[in-house]
Amino acid sequence: MHYVAIVGSNSKTSLNRRLAAAIAKRYGTDDVTIDVLTLNDLPMYNVDDELTPAQVVIDFKQAVKAADGVIWVTPEYNHSIPGVLKNAIDWLSRVDKVMIGKPSMIMGTTPGFLGTIHAQLHLRDILFAMQSPVLMGNDVMVGGGHAKLDADNNITDAGTNDWLDTVMPNFKAFVAAHQ
Repeated sequence: MHYVAIVGSNSKTSLNRRLAAAIAKRYGTDDVTIDVLTLNDLPMYNVDDELTPAQVVIDFKQAVKAADGVIWVTPEYNHSIPGVLKNAIDWLSRVDKVMIGKPSMIMGTTPGFLGTIHAQLHLRDILFAMQSPVLMGNDVMVGGGHAKLDADNNITDAGTNDWLDTVMPNFKAFVAAHQ
């Protein structure tokens, strides 16, 4: 099984990039691979370019299309998803619409207490509109992420690890049920 983790931040020091790396490291196995995708090089979506997009867009869409499932790892900006993530979604939702039927799971971390809850709710609505089935009841909202990820991208909080040890097998079963 193959997943892509899409990090909704273009920050070099992103906690969410570190969370995605930790997930890939901890849950990547012989039968599950997780590639972390970044959005730094995607151009702004423009309807004038959607039929002849830049190669970076073609590669990004192909990586998502080839994946069995998508793990969305989003920060929260002003109680919603970041613009860079919305831009990536706009590319994915146009022309070949690679997210239709593609299983998704949402997670995020923030230094604050709520762990991206508002952004995740908005992202869930967007994914439903894109016809991507979303794993429900397995919310991963890592509050205080700066204190729960070490310098080597390991999750150091036992409760977070215990929850992820439940959620990640649930996502694997969810993806398998949608193949």
